Amino acid sequence: MSARHILKLVRDTPLQRLVPSQDGASAPTATLIEGVEYIVTVARSGEMLLLRVRRAGRNTELPAATIGAVAPVRVSLPTDAVEEKQAVDSYEPPPMPAKDRRELAAAVPIPVAPMEAPQPQVSYRPPVEASPLGEFVRSDLPFTAPAGLRALLMQAREQAASDVHIMSGEPPRLRSAGRLAAAGPTLSDQQACGLVMPLLNERSAKQFEELGYADFACQLEGVGRLRVNVNKQRSGIKGCFRLIMPEPPTLDSLGLPSELRQMLNYHQGLVVVSGPNGAGKTTTLSALVDLFNSERSVHIITVEDPVEVIHPIKKAIVSQREVGIHTKSFHSALKGSLREDPDVIAIGELRDRETVEKALEAAETGHLVFATMSTPSGARTIGRLIDMFPPDDQSQVRSTLAGVLKFVVSQRLVPRNDRDGRVVAVELLTGGMALWSLIRDDKLFQLPSLLQRGRAFGMIRIEDSLNELVSSGAISIETAKKFADDPRLIGHSQPLSPPQEPPGRGTKGTKRNLFAKKGG
Repeated sequence: MSARHILKLVRDTPLQRLVPSQDGASAPTATLIEGVEYIVTVARSGEMLLLRVRRAGRNTELPAATIGAVAPVRVSLPTDAVEEKQAVDSYEPPPMPAKDRRELAAAVPIPVAPMEAPQPQVSYRPPVEASPLGEFVRSDLPFTAPAGLRALLMQAREQAASDVHIMSGEPPRLRSAGRLAAAGPTLSDQQACGLVMPLLNERSAKQFEELGYADFACQLEGVGRLRVNVNKQRSGIKGCFRLIMPEPPTLDSLGLPSELRQMLNYHQGLVVVSGPNGAGKTTTLSALVDLFNSERSVHIITVEDPVEVIHPIKKAIVSQREVGIHTKSFHSALKGSLREDPDVIAIGELRDRETVEKALEAAETGHLVFATMSTPSGARTIGRLIDMFPPDDQSQVRSTLAGVLKFVVSQRLVPRNDRDGRVVAVELLTGGMALWSLIRDDKLFQLPSLLQRGRAFGMIRIEDSLNELVSSGAISIETAKKFADDPRLIGHSQPLSPPQEPPGRGTKGTKRNLFAKKGG
């Protein structure tokens, strides 16, 4: 319809006064038509008009009769009002007659509402890829903590605790050997806020206000490095502090199997460290990074949330990137890292399909990739990696995973008999034709059988690792059965260690290891 047709429709109706006398749009105006309220807007650009009519509300009942094109304004069109034209590729409206042009020019001016630019919609929690990077902050530079918090954290260090909990209305608690114990008088909400809130920088404070929690790492004078979570809860504020070791651990100091040193022989592939929350996965990942940092001249990139253990430069170059400060997400960091000439890539956690996809791509294109997953066993770890993808893609994922998987290290921290810390029990899957065939053929249910006969390939069952700890007197049989996948095998398998153990290896039974000092 041309502007002339629209003028004929609205002539002698309440809508005629909405026609602007100049370029612009009228303010949305409520109009009652057939007992139904409508919102009408008329816009003008030169000699062109736009008439927009919409219902005023979702709950308005429909009129008894169907409203046609002319029903809202009760106008009857003359027979010559609309001319029939043949379909053409392009159409130019005919020039407006002088009479209608004079009517349009003589229209009563009405105020034109200013058109505001639409405001961008801000979600409560924007997608990670859309989130801006925070202020570039060096979290390895120490700063002064409140005196009360500093004293509490120093006490935790002296008692070899792994975590400190500060909560409004409760006494502070330390986690040692996996158990929480009170370590002071009850704190009011004001006291708890005074201990916790000074640690938040501008970025963390913004996250805390928007999401109700904040995750970050910091370095406190006289205390060392911490991973911190601050959140809101029923009684007020709560802070959880994970005490991080001052320097990277080694495989020997953790009492991990010497078979893991075979990773030095690989230049590409995927290594996954798995276990429940609090099982020391990040500590083991740091030990693997330190192994390459100490013995190979390579470029290592770590992507963490947040950066925990600081790796000094030894033989390798270590680039440590924190999600939210140095990169937007694990996925975007991995995408960019492939163009940064890396040899080894360490991923803090495989959380989603996009991150797993990039990790597999990196491992397939000539990089050695370390990553962690919160899964209880090697079989569950492989199954979780595959199940992250749609069913139609899982066959290809199995084929890719079978080609790149080198190790799956699944570990559990087991309380010692003397209640002085915990020791690590390890299930180890090594890559080889036998494992790759099970993955490719979707026969993971046969993994227990492969582990039983896979000692010659360097594989270790969790029950064999627990039996070695029982034989050394580090743990009891009852404790071992609680952590075993098959308790019937406890006390009935052959010891893992050969008669002559390699010198320098920190055994899990007789020698003290760093995991024994960790409470979480």
